[in-house]
Amino acid sequence: MDSNNNNYYSPSSTSSTPHPTTTTTNTTDPVQSWWETVSKARSRILSLSSIIPSHPSSSSFSLSSLADSDRPAISFLSSPDAYSLISSSLSSPVSGSGSDPLCQWLYDTYLSSDPNLRLIVLSFLPLLCGIYLSRIHSSDSSSAPSLAGFEAVLLAIYSSEVKSRAGKPVVVQIPHLSNPSLYHTPRNKPHKSQVQAPSTGVLSSPLEPQIAIKSTKRPVIVGVALDCYFKHISQMPSWSKVELCRNVMISNNEIEENSGISESEPKGVRIPLPWEILQPLLRILGHCLLGPLNTQDAKDAASVAVRRLYARGSHDLVPQAILATRSLIQLDKRTRETAKATAANTSSNANTPAKAKKPEILLVSK
Repeated sequence: MDSNNNNYYSPSSTSSTPHPTTTTTNTTDPVQSWWETVSKARSRILSLSSIIPSHPSSSSFSLSSLADSDRPAISFLSSPDAYSLISSSLSSPVSGSGSDPLCQWLYDTYLSSDPNLRLIVLSFLPLLCGIYLSRIHSSDSSSAPSLAGFEAVLLAIYSSEVKSRAGKPVVVQIPHLSNPSLYHTPRNKPHKSQVQAPSTGVLSSPLEPQIAIKSTKRPVIVGVALDCYFKHISQMPSWSKVELCRNVMISNNEIEENSGISESEPKGVRIPLPWEILQPLLRILGHCLLGPLNTQDAKDAASVAVRRLYARGSHDLVPQAILATRSLIQLDKRTRETAKATAANTSSNANTPAKAKKPEILLVSK
C-alpha cells in the first residue's frame, strides 16, 4: 500500500519533500546560544501537551517537569514515562495517518537543528517501523487507514541521510590477508613489491532522493532509517533497544518448531526481511547483544531475537541471515559462559577464608 503523497508533511506543511533545515545564529555568546537551544527544546516538549493526554499510570509525571530541566531533550530521552506516553499514542489503531498530530510533531522535531531533539525521534524508530511494516504487510492492509504520517517521518530521516552522504556510497576497506596486521602475521612475509592493496567493499550504494515511499523503495528507505538509528545507538535508551528486539521476536515467531516459541506468546505479522532491512537489524542486535554498557534486559531480548532470526533464515534458506545470526549466537554463548565463569570464580574467592599472616619479628641490631 502506497500512501497519498499529498499527506506528507513539510516544515510549513505545504511541501512534499522533507529536507532537514539548519538554523544559523549570528550570536557568538555561548550562554545566549545555550539558552536559545534550551528554549527551543522546551517549546517542542511543551507542544506535546496539546497532542497527548496526561500519563494514565503516573500522577507525578508531567511533560512540563521535563521541559523545565536544564537539559530538556536529554531529560525527555532518558524518561521511561515519556517513552511510554508517546508509545501508547503511536500504538493506537488510528495512528500513522497524514493528519496524525503526533507524526507531525515527530517530523518537525527531526527537522530541528538540535541533535538531542533528533535523538528523541530516533528512539521511537523501532516502534514506528514495527507498527508501520506490520500494517503494510497485514492481510487487511487494503482497508487499513493511511500511513502517510509514518512515511513522512521515515522520509525525513532518509532525506537527512541522503544529504549527509552527498551522493557517495558507504564503503569499507578490506585488507589483504597476505599483509601483516595487528591481529595476524602471514606465514610468508611478502616482498615490498608484492604487497597487495586493500580491496573496497560497498556496504550501501549511493542514495537517490525520494518524495514518496513506493513498494519497490520501501526496504531501502526503512533500512537507511534503521542504519541511522544504529549510528546513534550508544545514545539510545535501553527500552528503545528492547522494543526493537521485541518487534523482531514477534514478527518471526511463526517458526515454532525451530525456535521453541510458546503458544501463549503474541503472534505478529510475518514481515519480509530483505537484505536492505536485515543488514542494519543485525548490526543493532549485535550491539544489543555484546555492548558492555547495555542492560541485561536488552541483552536477553537480543539473544532471543537473534535466535528467532536464525530460525527464520534457516526456514527461508537465506545464507546471509544464517551465517550472521549463527555467528552472533556463538558469540552470545561464549560471552555468557565467560561471565558465568567469572561470577563463579568471584564467588569462590569471596567464600575462601584468607590465610592468617605470620607475625613479623623485628630484629633490632645493637
